[in-house]
Amino acid sequence: MVTTIRLLIIREVNKVTKYIIRRVLQFIPMVILASIVVFFMAYLAPGDALSGENLDPNIPREVLEERREALGLNDPIHIQYFNWAKRAVTGDLGMSMHHTGRSVSDLIGGRLENTINLSIFSLIITLIISIPIGIYSSRKPYSIADYSATTFAFIGLAVPNFFAALLGIYIFSFGLGWLPSQGSISAPNLTGLDYIGSKLKHMILPGFTLGLASTAIYMRYMRTEMLELRGSDFIRTARAKGLGNRSVLYKHTLRNALIPIITLLGLEFGTLLSGAVLVETVFNYPGLGTLFVGSISNRDYPVIMGINLILAMTTLIGNLLADILYAVADPRIRYD
Repeated sequence: MVTTIRLLIIREVNKVTKYIIRRVLQFIPMVILASIVVFFMAYLAPGDALSGENLDPNIPREVLEERREALGLNDPIHIQYFNWAKRAVTGDLGMSMHHTGRSVSDLIGGRLENTINLSIFSLIITLIISIPIGIYSSRKPYSIADYSATTFAFIGLAVPNFFAALLGIYIFSFGLGWLPSQGSISAPNLTGLDYIGSKLKHMILPGFTLGLASTAIYMRYMRTEMLELRGSDFIRTARAKGLGNRSVLYKHTLRNALIPIITLLGLEFGTLLSGAVLVETVFNYPGLGTLFVGSISNRDYPVIMGINLILAMTTLIGNLLADILYAVADPRIRYD
């Protein structure tokens, strides 16, 4: 008996491993295509890192031309892409054209932690709020609470992130003075619980703003799925067997209703990081968003490419994790 179970486990692990390898191999052309599109769009924009209003007008033109030649900006665009791609394959994202002497990996590494913390914080808030409200709305459809949740969902979907951010700053920072309006920490020398508390306090406004639309979407999906599953044959069978409402709700209905939520979570990894660009800019939060916007303004192409590469990889990995978690939520799904 034990040997049979062990063989079944090994077989399932092998199936999952083969599936992951196939998906990872599929990532390669997707990442290449995404990098080509972003690279050509970035370089087709007018100007480069050695032109623009921020450049010192007293620098001799000859010096600029020498610098441009050294950076390879005079090469044809396809040559520039292949030079970047050869370095990127080895993990070298190049040097920043604007931040002299600093590598792209160093710049991104210094900001990535803040953006990941903000994204995880926002995702936790989204799940804590949306799933319970969605379940409650499905249990009490067309009630006052359900209509209130629906109204909130419509507002969350309709209000742009930047407007919600400005409104939050005006009310909770300037008006009530409860929360900070910018930055990621109150003072650089904080340690221990003071450091953690300050970080969390600075993430509340941008975190809620970043997760506003996602909360509304998850809430509606959860309500709709739960209502549809209530009339399913397997739910009626479970009730006919004498199972209680609580067991039917959480063991059968909720588990199946989570499948579309898992799909959204897979996409959410990349969406949160890319959505943080605007939110971090409004709150002056030192993450990838503010670095990305500054790099676009300064035509810092290596940094732009490095950030977009991370966003593409995060989205693909998120989709892979979602596919793997499908089997956890629904045992009928297999990886044959």
